[in-house]
Amino acid sequence: MATKKRTVDVRSKKTVFKGRYKIDEYLFDYDRVAGKGRLEDVKRLVFERGDSCAALIHDVERDVIVLAEQFRIATYDKGPGYIVEAMAGSVEEDEEPEDCIRREMMEEVGYRAGKLTLVSNGYVSPGSSSERIFLYYAPVVTADLVDPKASGLAAEKEDIKRVEFTREDFLARVDAAFFDDAKVMALGFWLKAQPKQGKPAKRK
Repeated sequence: MATKKRTVDVRSKKTVFKGRYKIDEYLFDYDRVAGKGRLEDVKRLVFERGDSCAALIHDVERDVIVLAEQFRIATYDKGPGYIVEAMAGSVEEDEEPEDCIRREMMEEVGYRAGKLTLVSNGYVSPGSSSERIFLYYAPVVTADLVDPKASGLAAEKEDIKRVEFTREDFLARVDAAFFDDAKVMALGFWLKAQPKQGKPAKRK
């Protein structure tokens, strides 16, 4: 049995704020999903900030997880302000997410990326934002730390500290919901589900 195609009619779209990011106001009609008919004259604001990406960096030689600590004003009122999170960045115009991760790893924590595994991608907050986030697993070796003094871009007033946890400690903190960063938690549970990930094969 064929499902009737749902239709959306955007009646107007206007930018109501434009700075580093922008906010668009939509007026639209759309077919209902819970029942028959349509909803009309629906007005919504959409935060347009572009896509982003993040990586769980894993030094597989030392079996440590590399995260980033920095101050995030958006987390200040409700805490913690200073937050430990998966290294992340904004995807620039005409840039591929994987290229973004490679660039950000060098800028923020000084690691040269090797093979990347895309763990997941999806909308961060679909009720109000168009942002998609691409989550990667980034295995590295100790020699890939080519810029130990990296701490972000001074021109953007970034101040980022590289933080390390043993795999065991990291996964224990994930189990205890220690991290305030959803990116870390999602990537942490992914790593936990793959206990052999990043571990060298045993010699016979």
